[in-house]
Formats: sequence, C-alpha cells, structure tokens
Amino acid sequence: MPFSRRGKCVCAASLLALATLTPATSRAVTVSDGGRGTFSDPTRIDNRWFPLTPGTQFTYEGQANRGEGQRRHRVVFTVTDLVKVVDGVRTVLLWDRDYNAGVLQENEITFHAQDDEGTVWNFGEYPEEYRRGKLSGAPDTWLAGTDRARAGIVMLAEPKPGTPSYLQGFAPAIEFADRARVYRTRLKTCVPVECYGNVLLTDEWNPAEPGAHQRKYYASGVGNIRIGSAGKDAERETLVLTRLRRLSPPAMVFVRREALKLDARAYRVRPDVYGHTPPAQRM
Repeated sequence: MPFSRRGKCVCAASLLALATLTPATSRAVTVSDGGRGTFSDPTRIDNRWFPLTPGTQFTYEGQANRGEGQRRHRVVFTVTDLVKVVDGVRTVLLWDRDYNAGVLQENEITFHAQDDEGTVWNFGEYPEEYRRGKLSGAPDTWLAGTDRARAGIVMLAEPKPGTPSYLQGFAPAIEFADRARVYRTRLKTCVPVECYGNVLLTDEWNPAEPGAHQRKYYASGVGNIRIGSAGKDAERETLVLTRLRRLSPPAMVFVRREALKLDARAYRVRPDVYGHTPPAQRM
C-alpha cells in the first residue's frame, strides 16, 4: 500500500478513537462458535484463572524447538495500561516478547476482553517476527471483525471437565482456528515462583496439526504458571513461571512507550488488517 494511503488510515483511525474510547453501554458482538458475548466492562479482567491486572509482568523460562533443535526459551508477558477498540469492544493490550537462545524472535501485542459472564476473549494478535535481529514481517496478524475473523475464548468463566471444546479464535485469512478444552482440575504443581494447589490444566491443539497438543497450567488467582507439550508436538515447548512482579511507574512508562510503538508500526506493516481499528490509548 502506498505511503500516503497508509497515512490516511492512521488519521482516520485517530478520529475514530475519539468516538469509540469514551464510556459506553453494553456491547454485544458475535464471537466464535456462533455465539454472542455482551461486554459492559470489558477491560476489567478478573477471571479467577486468568486475571489481567495492568502492571503485572510474568516471565517464563524453558526450552523450545524453533527449527534449530531444543534451545533456551524465554517469554516476558506484560499486562499494559493501554486499551484498543477491536470489533467495537474495548480490549486490554498485552505485550509479549519471545526470546530463543537469548535472541528476540517474536514481539507481539494481543487484545483481550472479559464478557459479563466472566469469560475472557482474545480479539486479535499482531505478532512481529524477527530474523537475525531484524523485523521480517507479521504474517499471522488477525483482528476480530476483519476478514471474517471472530474473537475466541482464552479462559472460560467456569471451567469444568467434560464441557465442550471451544475455539480460541477464528481467522480464516491465516487459517487460524485453534481449539482448547478443560483437561483436568485440582492439580498441584511447583514452579520457581511458588508451589500451587488447585491448578487447572487445559489442552490446546490446532486441527490442521493432528496429534500435536499444548498443555497449560493455571493457578487460581495468578494465571498461567506452566506450559508443556504432548503428542506429536514438534516444537516441544516447555515453560515455567520464574518471575512474577508488579511493575513500578517508571517501568510502566517504558512498557507503554514500547507497546505503543508496536501498535503504531502495525499500521505500516499490516495496514490491510490494522487499518480498520483506532490506535491504542491509555486507560
């Protein structure tokens, strides 16, 4: 897309932001699996198994095979104090940095919201990929409401074994239709941060890759504390929570600045998807 046209997208989005980021009444939207969610206070994410409080930072360490054999793997996941309107819903912007063998491999922002029932939804992702320290693109970008994409479930309000599996998002343009299910409950597990009881275990998979599964452990009141793999998962990613902290105001200034850079860059890298949304803004 020509530069001048990209510029128009950003300006139009800025105007739209002024109208959409003001307080609003309940918003009902069509989501994955043909259902609908109502979002009255979507940026207040206090789900028992996946609370997302702005300023919270999770650091995970482990191993993964990203095509070069098992290497050291580290993920830094930060809940920002930024919001972005996606498909008409105010979402919380999350910043995720993925390092392989100490080198940044993916720099991503994602957008979550909680509905009135307490279910947490994923409204899209902008994952930048890096090769040898340089940005190579963001081919897996998707946002609900664009190219027939719809929001998917990150965490159920009341996860129970035996409930049907659920879509984690639906984006046909990039063939994304991952699913998950509640696998086990009331487990105990220890990670470097702490030992936890009453742990929830979910099973995730991509229907296009039969036999490959990812297992995620969630501690009540904390969130995701461990990730493992099962079956024919070639990546064999394993991660454990090694640090959990509440960021200081100066640290949040840095987080906010870097996340906004990503959000702004997305309009240039993927204007076809991103140009339909207003820029992120502070809560």
